[in-house]
Amino acid sequence: MASKTDDDVRTTRSLRRAFCWTLAVGTAFSGALVLSAPRQSPAPTSTDLTSAGMEFTLPDIPGVDYSGLTGIPGIKLPHPVRPQVAPMTTTGEVAIEAARSKLGADYRANSAGPDAFDCSGLVQWSYEQAGVSLPRTSYEQLGTGTPVSQGELRPGDLVSFYGGGHSGLYAGDGNVIHASTYGEGVTTSPMSSMPFAGARRFQD
Repeated sequence: MASKTDDDVRTTRSLRRAFCWTLAVGTAFSGALVLSAPRQSPAPTSTDLTSAGMEFTLPDIPGVDYSGLTGIPGIKLPHPVRPQVAPMTTTGEVAIEAARSKLGADYRANSAGPDAFDCSGLVQWSYEQAGVSLPRTSYEQLGTGTPVSQGELRPGDLVSFYGGGHSGLYAGDGNVIHASTYGEGVTTSPMSSMPFAGARRFQD
């Protein structure tokens, strides 16, 4: 009959073999995972792209300024690089926008703004906002500036009607902004609604 000491020795040996077997299997499994895992390449940098002959060409978009990206590896700028250009504003455009801001203002004889106008008063006030001084009456206004034919009108040009007795500003698309009469005030009307007498353009 085996003694208790012999049983303890056998138990200890069995436990030791089981531990060693588990350790060996675990080590082998971990190694297999390491060997089978795919290698991960480092994220490419712009230097890697250029050294590999790769580069990204930016689209040539009008008005977009790429000059700040000059010299960055891997980025090719469109040629020619188009700089942003500020739009030009003429004297007439400033004047017509001033007149447009007064649409709905009252008509009042012998008034030149800023709250009520007669026809020549509106033209005079509008051009004052553009830095140009014009005579007070519609007849005097038609006698200044550069003559312009009806077919060459640009927004802001002074347009005259009724032989010079009424003036306004050309608004484009065949329309004029003018201080019409009592009850109508500053409004937009088709040029064809009044007999055309002439047009003048002032400094651009």
